[in-house]
Amino acid sequence: MTEPDASMDAPVRYLRLTHCDMRLPVFLPDATLGVVRAVDCEDLEKAGIDALVMNVYHLMQKPGSSTIAALGGLHSMTSWSGNIITDSGGFQAYSLIRQNPKFGRIADTGIRFKPEGAEREFHLTPEKSVQLQISYGTDVVICLDDCTHVDASPAEQRLSVERTVRWAARCKTEFTKQLKARKISEAGPRPALFAVVQGGGDIDLRRECAARLLEIGFDGYGYGGWPLDSQGNLLSDMLQATREAIPLEFPMHALGVGHPVSICACWRMGYDIFDCALPTRDARTGRLYTLREGASWGSILEPEASWFKTLYIDDDKHIKTNKPILEGCNCIVCKRYSVGYLRHLHKCGDTLFYRIATLHNLRFMTRLMQELRSAPRTPIAE
Repeated sequence: MTEPDASMDAPVRYLRLTHCDMRLPVFLPDATLGVVRAVDCEDLEKAGIDALVMNVYHLMQKPGSSTIAALGGLHSMTSWSGNIITDSGGFQAYSLIRQNPKFGRIADTGIRFKPEGAEREFHLTPEKSVQLQISYGTDVVICLDDCTHVDASPAEQRLSVERTVRWAARCKTEFTKQLKARKISEAGPRPALFAVVQGGGDIDLRRECAARLLEIGFDGYGYGGWPLDSQGNLLSDMLQATREAIPLEFPMHALGVGHPVSICACWRMGYDIFDCALPTRDARTGRLYTLREGASWGSILEPEASWFKTLYIDDDKHIKTNKPILEGCNCIVCKRYSVGYLRHLHKCGDTLFYRIATLHNLRFMTRLMQELRSAPRTPIAE
């Protein structure tokens, strides 16, 4: 489903989907509950956002699947015309249960969970997850997977891989059934189905999981589990080994990777799709993305983080700064507002800050994607 764009000087990969072709690489802001906090769809379009990621685990609770159906599906409900990837909810359910086993249980049949304050128990099976995602009108369906922590025991990692592969096979069977029932042709634009590679911190298990998922056959694949270690460092060896286990002809999603430097590292490994709440959350808390002094967008191919800088808006040195966040940035924020004014808005607690800060960080991310699309992808040195 990925092909080069012959109209471009550099080959550009894209994923052909129902609503529109999605150019790769792509960053998806977190719209977990059907909204990117503090901004609307017009804001997202102006920032150059192509696609959003939403989450079955949360959506099936709020606003609920019957409400989403009554409002015409996710695109109609949110008035978003671009692509939508829906995460299966496996990671979130696992995190809830790991936090406190009283909230649910995971078995071969699926995941049962009842978050604190919920009125009823939810049951998420591989089939149910696919059914919900298709009914929501998603463009990329992600298989339900059994997530584990990177430091889990070998026995837990093995169980996770076995269950993930079995669930993926069930997801594909249900996905094919849903397409047939809805008379959606396999040959034309249609939703894509991605499987998730598990294996925790065991490279051999990661490779085994990838090989078995490839035998089943999917449109794309994702890196499952935590992409960072306990110190917040990128698990580069694990990410690279997992990407190498999947042929480059398949797009691969670095689930949960969203720091600009981490994205560049994963892109050089061969990853195409990225999502995270980090850029928008950073914006709302006053951490704005920019380039270091003397750096240019051409510096993003450097392995070190010498090109990237976070501007902390609350620093006293910005009180009278009459400059934009990033010189030459074409977002509405940098065109019209000074850093000093942004600091004033943040100190005042005015909600305008959340919107325009989010717009800047999102535009920074889409500019990063544009630069990567035109850059040669060279492997990371051993």
